[in-house]
Amino acid sequence: MFVSVPATSANLGPGFDTLGLAINFRNEIIIKPSRFFSVSTRGEGAENPHIRKNILFMNIFDKQYKILKGHKDNFRFEFTNRIPISRGLGSSSAVITAALTAAFVAAKERYNKRKILNLALEYEPHPDNITPAVMGGFNVACVEDKKVYSKKRKIPDYLRAILVVPNRTISTAKSRTILPDIYRKDEVVYSLSRSSFMTSLFMTESWDLLKIASKDKLHQTRRMKQMPELFEVQKVALGNGALMSTLSGSGSTFFTLCYADDAVKIHKALETKFPKYRVFTKTLDNYGVTSKS
Repeated sequence: MFVSVPATSANLGPGFDTLGLAINFRNEIIIKPSRFFSVSTRGEGAENPHIRKNILFMNIFDKQYKILKGHKDNFRFEFTNRIPISRGLGSSSAVITAALTAAFVAAKERYNKRKILNLALEYEPHPDNITPAVMGGFNVACVEDKKVYSKKRKIPDYLRAILVVPNRTISTAKSRTILPDIYRKDEVVYSLSRSSFMTSLFMTESWDLLKIASKDKLHQTRRMKQMPELFEVQKVALGNGALMSTLSGSGSTFFTLCYADDAVKIHKALETKFPKYRVFTKTLDNYGVTSKS
C-alpha cells in the first residue's frame, strides 16, 4: 500500500487562511502488513527522533484505523520525507492528510477526498494548507459548521514554483502572536480586494496581474520582519521576472510563481544571492493526496 502527498504554499500574500496551492514536492509512505509494528524514515527530519518516529502520523493513523476497523493491527511504515519541515510548506498538513488517507487504505475502506478534508479539520482548523494537500491545484476555501467548502482550479504545466528555503524557521505559533487583534478598515479592504482579485486571476489564468494581486497588509510584512532578508528574496525574484513572490504560509520559505521559460534565470539569481539557503524549482501539483492499495 502506498500514499503520496504534496507540499503546499498557503496564503499567497493576501489570502490569509483561505488561499493555497499544491507543489509537486511529495512525501511518500509505504504501508505493509506485519507481525510487529515498525517505522523507518529517510529524508527530511530523519535525524530528529520525534520526526523519525512519525508520532503525529501514527497517532492520527491509529485513531482513524480503530474507528474504521474497531481494533488495532500491526503494520510496517516506510516514510520518505521530501517536504522541508517547519518551513511554511505544509509539512504538518501533509502528515495529517497522509495519515487519514493511509488509515482508509490500510483498512480497505472506500473514501473520497471531501471526507478526508473534513476529517483533517479536527487536526488543522485552517483550510489553506489541508485543502490543496488533499485536492491539488489552486484552492480557495472556507469553513462553515465544521465543514470545508472549497473550489479548485488546475494549474497549467507552463508555470513553475521556485522555493527559497532558509536555514532557520519562523514559528507559526509565534508569528501569529505578532499579528494585531484589531486591524484598520483600510488594511482589511486592501487585502480583501487583492485576495478576491487573485482568486479571479487564477480561475481565469490571467497570470500577468498577479504581482498586483499578491500584495497584502494583514500579515505578510509583519511576519517577514522576523527575517528581514526575506524582503530581498522577494525583490530579487520580482526583479528577475517572477509573476508573484510571497511568504509561504507563515514562513520561513518564500514562494515564487513564474513561467517555465523564466525559471532558470530566477533560480540562478536567487541561488547566487542567497548561497546559504536551499533553492528548489518545482512543477505545480494538480492531484493532491494519492494512494494505491
